[in-house]
Amino acid sequence: MEVILGSILQSLNRTIIAGIILAILVFIIMAITNNGFDYDRNFWSAIFRYLHVISGVMWIGLLWYFNFVQIPNMPNIPDEQKPAIGKVIAPAALFWFRWAALATILTGLIVSYLNYYIVEALSFGLLTNGASSKSICIGIGMWLGMIMAYNVWMVIWPNQKKALGIIEANAEEKAKSARTAMLFSRTNTLLSIPMLLSMVTAQNLY
Repeated sequence: MEVILGSILQSLNRTIIAGIILAILVFIIMAITNNGFDYDRNFWSAIFRYLHVISGVMWIGLLWYFNFVQIPNMPNIPDEQKPAIGKVIAPAALFWFRWAALATILTGLIVSYLNYYIVEALSFGLLTNGASSKSICIGIGMWLGMIMAYNVWMVIWPNQKKALGIIEANAEEKAKSARTAMLFSRTNTLLSIPMLLSMVTAQNLY
């Protein structure tokens, strides 16, 4: 057993595949104990909510990694070691960061559509016959999330490409871009706190 687990856990790809297989087994158990699923709108809502949560964990997890770990500790890293962060770690983290942001928004919009509240939530009831407290709360979270995703793709990523040397820029442009990316990353960290509050508490509202 130890050899098998060691073989699986030494590879990220095998670890992810094993996790997916376990998730499928859990799904099968749920289907059996529930006398099967009705593969209707509610079913697909649950599937996309699961994907939404996974994407969100990746996105916000990396956002907080940048702001709680990488950025504060960069001054403590010896200069000769900093290229490893800028050339290897940061680009890889930013890849998952920006695509997780997009996946979180898209799956969230799909969930809101499948649950019939997308227009009500995004318009705060202005385009419908009013809105429930739940929809208003979710709407706040949705708008905050979309602002954050916009910052990721339109501000943070373009500036990080300059700061990390992925695209050509002089020293002054790199410094300016690094500061801009940091400030908007901090802005997203700020917005993530009320965004998560609105999304979580909305589940207990009507």
